Amino acid sequence: MDRFVVLSGCSGGGKSTLLAELARRGFTTVEEPGRRIVAEQTSTGGSALPWLDLAAFARRAIELALDDREKAGGSGWIFFDRGLVDAAAALQHVSGEPVLEELGRLHRYNRRVFLTPPWPEIYKTDTERRHKFPEAVGEYQRLLAAYNALDYEIVVLPKVTASERASFLLSALGVESGRAEMQKARPKPGFPITPFGTPISLPSGRRCSCRRRPSSTRT
Repeated sequence: MDRFVVLSGCSGGGKSTLLAELARRGFTTVEEPGRRIVAEQTSTGGSALPWLDLAAFARRAIELALDDREKAGGSGWIFFDRGLVDAAAALQHVSGEPVLEELGRLHRYNRRVFLTPPWPEIYKTDTERRHKFPEAVGEYQRLLAAYNALDYEIVVLPKVTASERASFLLSALGVESGRAEMQKARPKPGFPITPFGTPISLPSGRRCSCRRRPSSTRT
């Protein structure tokens, strides 16, 4: 779908921060499946974790990515932190199962996909991101190849602030800021309905104040 936009690329490259900036501007965003899976598996004692069973982790990511697409309603832009292509590419890499082509062709996103490049200066490991920077770069190269093979137009995001990245991304899509888009989308009736006593503009350009007439008695 054209309104489904994927943020992908190198792990630790600033995707989550960019997603938060887009949410701040009023857009609908979807959190990365991976972090939700880690939280889920940790709380339930599961083993579908990237450092325990990467294939099971990738299969669960595919399930979540499909579910995210199914639940994405409305008519506006929706920005995904990673998506189905990322999960399918991971499963194909680790297991050899040829899932990328079928899933990637069947469930499309906007033709432009935005990738965060490797950025060693900001890369950090944490309890959910345990792999080292060279592994993250290897994943980035695989994702470049995956999106290219599926005929997406790859846009590599500049190494700038989250606000500058958001403006760059929206400009590339030809989108105004989220709140401006919502204002434009609101219906504009010819005669606005306002509370009594509120001045309104009539189509002629004149203004009046809508007040209730005092009751009168005919004689």
